[in-house]
Amino acid sequence: MTALPSTVDMFDLRMSDKAKPLYEAVKQFIADEVEPKTEEYFKLGEGRAERWGYGEGQLELLESIKSKAKEQGLWNFFLPDAETGEGLSNLDYAYIAIELGKNPIASECLNCSAPDTGNMEVLERVGTPEQKEQWLKPLLNGEIRSAYVMTEPDVASSDAKQISCRAERDGDEYVINGEKYYASGAGDPRCKIYIVMLQTDPDGPPHKRQSQILVPADTPGVEILGPMHVFGEDDAPHGHMHIRFDNVRVPASNMLLGEGRGFEISQLRLGPGRIHHCMRSVGAAERALELMVKRGLTREAFGKPLSRLGKNPEVIAKARIEIEACRRMVLTAAKAMDELGNAEARVWVSAVKAMVPIRTCAIVDEAIQIHGATGVSQWTPLARMYASQRTLRLADGPDEVHWFVVGRAETASHEEASRDYDPKVTYYENLENSSADGIFSGP
Repeated sequence: MTALPSTVDMFDLRMSDKAKPLYEAVKQFIADEVEPKTEEYFKLGEGRAERWGYGEGQLELLESIKSKAKEQGLWNFFLPDAETGEGLSNLDYAYIAIELGKNPIASECLNCSAPDTGNMEVLERVGTPEQKEQWLKPLLNGEIRSAYVMTEPDVASSDAKQISCRAERDGDEYVINGEKYYASGAGDPRCKIYIVMLQTDPDGPPHKRQSQILVPADTPGVEILGPMHVFGEDDAPHGHMHIRFDNVRVPASNMLLGEGRGFEISQLRLGPGRIHHCMRSVGAAERALELMVKRGLTREAFGKPLSRLGKNPEVIAKARIEIEACRRMVLTAAKAMDELGNAEARVWVSAVKAMVPIRTCAIVDEAIQIHGATGVSQWTPLARMYASQRTLRLADGPDEVHWFVVGRAETASHEEASRDYDPKVTYYENLENSSADGIFSGP
């Protein structure tokens, strides 16, 4: 038995015939509608009057692209087998998400951007009819944005049992007190709803102490203290905000699924969310390699194009090989979710979450190096891509958590067979029972 559970069909990584036309349509839409307007979109945001807002015409441009995507049916791909989306398998969506990851605004243009994707999946799976009407519907329509609020500044939030932001029941309401940080997307003026991980029962069993609750962004007592910077950038207007909850009152009906079920919801949300990040990371790695090669072919030093200088051919080759390895791991993990379910495929998801951002980060770093000083400047997207991928090694569980999950599963899979493992005893027993010489099996 292996640590990575599998089925015979899991290694058939072909896109379904149903999804192929959609995949081609997405690629064409990105090429025709998104890529030509990406630079204009960011230029419209330069010099805007309100740092935590948008420049004149910026949102209008974005909405025009979104409207075209919606008209063409290129919308909400991320919900597998759901009536509210395209009903794609995780495998089929992986192919599409890799394409989305090549452009910084493509995901939002097709309403497939984080953290909304994970939040919509939670609401679609566990929300009440009233919660879906109030929050899921406008999210699915791309009318509002949302934030997932879990990480805390004063505890190691990778161990979610330590979450200390408190929600206490008071009649028909919950009263929330505590601090959170790195609430991605909470700086956006379009962000209207938070899903917040809270402690509701400090004396309960460790995995039943936490709950998740809906908190409208404009609720009295919600105080945004400011943005957390990532490598010196505040990432406005999206932002990763430091938030204080000071006697924030929300209706008890805002509770998701019920008290003590926070961990259950986290696995529901973070499993798909983690692999979606990895899908987009493969696309980002492709973009970095493309820029690396273009720079190498158009820049000369010491009498040669950079792409043919020193170890650079090897750097380019390794990047291509690692992208293909990452791609196949991500597609296999997606197929595992389809075949085994999210819970059984958890080790696969941890494997790609540990592997892909590290390798993508390294590929972006090599692309920066070939660009020289330009690579860390505003003239290319590489510096922001590096910051994003380096951050991903902490988001949705740090590397160490995912290495631990895979290592624990691998150890457990060999535990039974290892009880009688003793190479010394085995060697001498075989020596006594056989007169044959050892056979060298090397090259």
